[in-house]
Amino acid sequence: MKVRRLVEEMPEYHPPLAERTALRLDFNENTLAPSPRVMERLSQITAEGLTKYPEREGVEKVVAAHFGLGEGKVLLANGVDEAIHLVCCTFLEPEDEAIICTPSFFMYDVSIQMMTSHLKRVQADATLEFPFGRFMEAITERTKLIIIASPNNPTGATVSREHLLAIARAAPKAVLMVDEAYYHFHGESVMQDLASVPNLIVARTFSKAYGLANLRIGMLAGNAELVKYLRKVSSPYNVNGVALDCLPVALADEEYLSWYVEQVRVGRERMMDSLRQLGVPFFPSAANFVLMNIGPKHKELVTAMRAHGVLLRDRSADPGCDGYVRITIGIEEHVTRGLEALKTCLKEIGWSKEQISRPSGSASSGIREFE
Repeated sequence: MKVRRLVEEMPEYHPPLAERTALRLDFNENTLAPSPRVMERLSQITAEGLTKYPEREGVEKVVAAHFGLGEGKVLLANGVDEAIHLVCCTFLEPEDEAIICTPSFFMYDVSIQMMTSHLKRVQADATLEFPFGRFMEAITERTKLIIIASPNNPTGATVSREHLLAIARAAPKAVLMVDEAYYHFHGESVMQDLASVPNLIVARTFSKAYGLANLRIGMLAGNAELVKYLRKVSSPYNVNGVALDCLPVALADEEYLSWYVEQVRVGRERMMDSLRQLGVPFFPSAANFVLMNIGPKHKELVTAMRAHGVLLRDRSADPGCDGYVRITIGIEEHVTRGLEALKTCLKEIGWSKEQISRPSGSASSGIREFE
């Protein structure tokens, strides 16, 4: 049997999920728990309820109302991973071009290359900030899909609303999907522009701030015409009933959400202040993680931290990220444990800032180095 050529050639994502029994500061998850209301709702799910196919439409109306969107403008998905897949399947022909900025979420590569071999990657420079000028230059008549994450993973960098709207205007024949998975930790969105920008789609996840990663639920929002076609591609039962039962109560508990987001905001500032004191270069983040430049000892640090009961994510395989390690920011207690282990492990492995190669460019050339 012969598989499609693009499937044979596409990259494969291998999440390092084995034995994640230590403090989870590696996957940008909520490090504590979802809203207590979610746990209460889970206890009310009946055995008979598990025998029924899930009904998505009613919950989509609740979600649309929560975000101030009209009916037919929201599609729920099996996490943003499936949302990306649906967007690529809906809008890309084999001859079309798609554009992403790297480094970014690897699932963009996977889903795009399943549909077309014409993927353009615009690499960020040593600052890891979004390369707006070069990104605009990459747009052509063949561009049919653009995916941008803001805040970006793994850098925590953001793209301004002004730049995102300019990109949408520059590519009127393309769909611009803005991945706002980390929106809650930044607070800026283009959701309010959906009514006036016909080629804009916004993706959101309920895995991060809401703490529903294990239930696998995310959403796509856009004008009704685009969402109609996304719905046509989607399986009618793509989101499980347990997730659908829990999502409305998670959305309703805004007090819990605000508390958790504030925990992350304070913890993120504390982490960055501590990294400055330790002399560890890092990228200023607007998400629930911080990317650190450890240099040649990146693997040693990840191994040492695991031995001390804390998981980190080595991002050295990402383009432009050799030597970089990412640490998730959670509740105060978890930030404290992470910092204590980090200080201990940096000493154990004999780390020093002098071991890190300076990035190309300098402040005088307009390139801002890591802090």
